[in-house]
Amino acid sequence: MGGRTELWVNRKNLRETKTARLDQRPLEEGQIRVSIDKMGLTANNISYALSGDMIGYWKYFPAEGEWGNVPGWAMGGVVESRSAAIAVGERLYGFFPMASEVVLEPGKVADDLFVDAAPHRAELPTLYNQYSRTGGEPDYLKSLEDERCLLFPLFVTSFVLYDYLIDNAFFGAQQIVIGSVSSKTGFGLAHLLKNDPNVGQQVIGITSRGNVDFVQSLNCCDQIVTYGDESAIDANLTAAWVDMSGNGPLTSRLHHLLGENMVESCIVGATHWDAERGRENDLPGAKPSFFFAPGHIAKRDAEWGQGEIWRRGSVAGAEIAKSVSDHIAVEAISGSGGVAKIWRDMLDNKVSPKRGVMISI
Repeated sequence: MGGRTELWVNRKNLRETKTARLDQRPLEEGQIRVSIDKMGLTANNISYALSGDMIGYWKYFPAEGEWGNVPGWAMGGVVESRSAAIAVGERLYGFFPMASEVVLEPGKVADDLFVDAAPHRAELPTLYNQYSRTGGEPDYLKSLEDERCLLFPLFVTSFVLYDYLIDNAFFGAQQIVIGSVSSKTGFGLAHLLKNDPNVGQQVIGITSRGNVDFVQSLNCCDQIVTYGDESAIDANLTAAWVDMSGNGPLTSRLHHLLGENMVESCIVGATHWDAERGRENDLPGAKPSFFFAPGHIAKRDAEWGQGEIWRRGSVAGAEIAKSVSDHIAVEAISGSGGVAKIWRDMLDNKVSPKRGVMISI
């Protein structure tokens, strides 16, 4: 029997990692074995780890004891199958663990996708249980594997946020303030807002001084503000705060600056994952709330039809990816040691937004 390798992260101390070398699981009837070729490593992965207990991300690919297996968006190939519906050699895209391989259990199967039917995943958000079968897709999409892993999930989230704001008439906001706008989800949202002729709100991006030039090159903000200089934001205008940073003190400063003009406060990501979280109940203006993308997707599924918002978001994501591809250099990092190092670098904010990191264990 062969082996498999997984990179585990301490759920209570994200900087601590462990390479787990495990026996290969024999397949049961209906299961498939997928060799995971490459995964996009972004701030999304950190968000999954931070909310792993709250939302259940640790439960998708269970590890042992204090350890967790961080999931992410990746490409893989079927190398063994005991499923009548899925053949060896099929190419798949979806939610995978940081591992050399994984066993899946295709349930509901369509020509273009299947849903994993493993019992331990039944109560988890369906969005992450779907796997695209890429064999029948157009060639242009097949050629965008790296972008699909790195950018599409983030830009789909950007689109869902954009649609959420539109669906709520921007909560009456005259300006949209985006924290950590250099993050891919951040500048994706800014791009969608700035390029929609029906959106009249000002787009304000907050970033570090070192990332100002990068954000300026994307031409997606009406105003760029650096951390510590938040008073440059016009406090006389109503604002919706979309927080990609997860930085409690920053959220607190903005709420106290804007007061009752803070009409929406939406916590999305955690690029500043180790920052103090703040005391949301004590802040003036709208109470900060965690944005759960699958919740808004489910709302639109009911209104527009199953999968339509994901389809629209994927189209928008592909367009954004095309527009920013010249600004992001894709690099491949392989082996559990190299992946553990780049994981820590990302936690320590040492990875430039210009880098598109693809990993393989």
